[in-house]
Amino acid sequence: MRIAVFGAAGRTGSRVVAEALSRGHQVTAVVRDPARFHELPAAAGARAGDAGNIEHVVELSAGQDVVISATRPAPGREDELVATARALLVGLARTGGRLLVVGGAATLTVPGAGGTTVLDEMDSLPAADRAIAVACAAQLEVCRAETGVSWAYLSPPAMLKPGVRTGGYRLGTDELLVDAEGNSTISMEDLAVVLLDEAERPKHHRTRFTAAY
Repeated sequence: MRIAVFGAAGRTGSRVVAEALSRGHQVTAVVRDPARFHELPAAAGARAGDAGNIEHVVELSAGQDVVISATRPAPGREDELVATARALLVGLARTGGRLLVVGGAATLTVPGAGGTTVLDEMDSLPAADRAIAVACAAQLEVCRAETGVSWAYLSPPAMLKPGVRTGGYRLGTDELLVDAEGNSTISMEDLAVVLLDEAERPKHHRTRFTAAY
């Protein structure tokens, strides 16, 4: 399978690239700055490109079976998530292929809270945390408005951090997944497993899903 990963040098993107390569896929690893090429595995095809630039998306998605967006904007530039989602969808409408977006947990509902979302409960958090959550919610709405491109949006659990690859996880749809102790977490390594499993065996079509332990 031919897979392009935007944000390939980031914390999540780098793990997606590693997981895809370990499964024998042909990976195009896309970063904005060519100075970061040295951070990418030699087995990946390093390319410079901006997921928010439609022409870059068209060029880099041509011939790809799946495009994975794992970009994350710098603080203060959270609105880039929305522009990037639009550019990816417009670009893929021209070239075909499937889009998998690593999004946010903001719009997941909290178990037992009567429909309250994660974002609803973030009023007491720092403004920077709320800003990225609001942007992720808008990013999801951009995807939901698209009916011509095959896409899926992965909302991580409440806690996503570097860890180990176990290969184990649970899937959900619109509700935050928690374990028996109330924890909602997954490692970045296993989030990459979720994404590659979805790429290889699609289960979610033009919808959001989530995963956790």
